[in-house]
Amino acid sequence: MGGIRRRAGVVLGLTGLVVPLTVALGAAPAQAASCTTSTGPYQKQVEKFMGRPVDGKQSPADCQAIQTFQRWHGITPTIGYAGEITWRTMNTILQQRAAGKNPNAAGTCPTNKGRIACVDLTRQLSWIQDGARLTYGPVPVRTGRDGDETRTGATKIYHRNINHWSTLYKVRMPYAQFFDGGQAFHSVGKSMYNPPGSRGCVNMREADAKAYWNLLRNGDDVFVHGRKPGT
Repeated sequence: MGGIRRRAGVVLGLTGLVVPLTVALGAAPAQAASCTTSTGPYQKQVEKFMGRPVDGKQSPADCQAIQTFQRWHGITPTIGYAGEITWRTMNTILQQRAAGKNPNAAGTCPTNKGRIACVDLTRQLSWIQDGARLTYGPVPVRTGRDGDETRTGATKIYHRNINHWSTLYKVRMPYAQFFDGGQAFHSVGKSMYNPPGSRGCVNMREADAKAYWNLLRNGDDVFVHGRKPGT
């Protein structure tokens, strides 16, 4: 592990926070069998997010756009209904976009620790900072589901395994960096918005998990705060 080089400079993951309208309105993994005609309780909010005409009424085009978003992020049932989980996911994306290049504007993550990995459960964001200087991120993450929440508080990375195998869940955990018991940063091969969430780990896209692996080491601080929507 000692031969792994650390990166320097600010590397921003903001482009990954924006769901392209070509994805929202166009091609997606697979076509669903049916599309609901029902107007959802978050119809107007979802229409605005998707760039659709905001009239609060479900249309075939609205349904197709919502359905595509749901398929892309693994939201079920995939019927194009503007329900709570779909809107909650979109609202999280909006909060992530609003964070811009200053995710710690509120000063919640400590700036007196030197290098530290910050995790904001409320916005499902993570970043690395050195003092008050942002060094990587912010990037979207997928944290613990209801009942398996990612624990809040100040901890430190205590074990790293680049190709960890979970004997509990029988899955690979690439670039695993453990910071609180069995909870770790690691990559997964699914959308960061795939509900209901992880079993407590901080899931990341592969490129981000690899960057964290290169930037962090045992003994580095981790600070987790907030509360994931829906938990």
